[in-house]
Amino acid sequence: MITTLRYGRQGLRVELPNERVSDVLRQRPMPAIEDPTAATREALAEPIGTAPLVEVARGRGDACIVVSDLTRPVPNRAILPPILETLTDAGLPPERVTILIATGLHRPNTDEEIAEMLGDEVLASGCEIVNHRAREADEQAHLGETSRGIPAFIDRRYVEADLKILTGLVEPHLMAGYSGGRKSICPGVAGCDTIMGFHSPRLLEPPQARAGNLVANPVHEEALAIADLAGGADMIVNVTLDEERAITGIFAGEMRAAHAAAMALCERQTKIVIEQPVDVVVTCGGGYPLDLTLYQGTKGIVAAGLICREGGTIIIAQQNAEGLGSDEFAWLITLDDVHEYIRAALDGADICIDAWQLHAVEKTLRRCTVINVSELPPADARRTPFASAESVEEAVEQALKDHGPTARIAVMPEGPYVLGVLASDPVGQMTVAEMLARD
Repeated sequence: MITTLRYGRQGLRVELPNERVSDVLRQRPMPAIEDPTAATREALAEPIGTAPLVEVARGRGDACIVVSDLTRPVPNRAILPPILETLTDAGLPPERVTILIATGLHRPNTDEEIAEMLGDEVLASGCEIVNHRAREADEQAHLGETSRGIPAFIDRRYVEADLKILTGLVEPHLMAGYSGGRKSICPGVAGCDTIMGFHSPRLLEPPQARAGNLVANPVHEEALAIADLAGGADMIVNVTLDEERAITGIFAGEMRAAHAAAMALCERQTKIVIEQPVDVVVTCGGGYPLDLTLYQGTKGIVAAGLICREGGTIIIAQQNAEGLGSDEFAWLITLDDVHEYIRAALDGADICIDAWQLHAVEKTLRRCTVINVSELPPADARRTPFASAESVEEAVEQALKDHGPTARIAVMPEGPYVLGVLASDPVGQMTVAEMLARD
């Protein structure tokens, strides 16, 4: 069979032995919204669980709108102009609005990237546009601690804003169940100490800290707790996207209620249940912008691990045009023994920034071999804990030699944008609504 994996901006065409492919996991087709801008206006006028934005915003002195950074393909050009128009109608002109880019601990977005993300209309609106800087302690407000003892440091520009709006994309998330909603606050605009605690080994090690799960998931619970300490949001605007990055849903409203509705649609669209684990998973890093670095591309590995059998092989194609990622992650992913580093972290040793991404992929490496197909410099590729191959076809040939003539292959052309689960998995047996009711 011939398929195209999401890879860089253009995709990667691969040929696989048809007789070995048992499962192809793709998003279910959903109707795309024909006029997203109009649909956003409608969502703001009839939000879930709260009054229309024009009423909520009336009389407020200023506003902060949180947007995702370049690593998330959020359709800001469609959803931000209606938000700004509505705020103006409520008496809040763009000059009193700050657009805060939720970088977490990622690098700041460049002017060129901001222009790509937001578009000319927003750039020319008169809003102040700023990157969150988690490592600048004086830019964070300390709001107390969660019941688990994690300190809540949140960007002062968000905390002190008279009107707080969160925007974002809802998709399966490797640790928190689903992205969006509360995650725009934590880790999006949280300080370094908060993010380190939020991503600590004790939160990431439990099996509940995984994609699609909202029951007893400590990462999901802490994100909510920290968001609540920050005052939540006056309104969120979250979207779901299909394979072509067309908008399939726009959800505006109260933080929990609107996010729950968005997660429910995301689940119907992305959760694919298969009966048995497979020997080999062919996947990708999600394409541009997610596969710019190995740091983000590891999400595809973790997603594939949910359907790969113990001792199986994951083959991931990711462009990695910007290399390994941050200096911290580049150091971590090239350690001689990543397992020993995580074992020490679980025993209380200090961890460095970005250790959580290593921890997530290390959990998969305990069970599966990973072969990486990328454009990393060979010297960098050899230092990672992954095998490497020149092509997906070469990697598949090697995996089939290892697993024998009855080996079964599953293909995930969209990588982490699909939630592949087993029929025996609790996530495969419960809906989002059931998980939220149970939790």
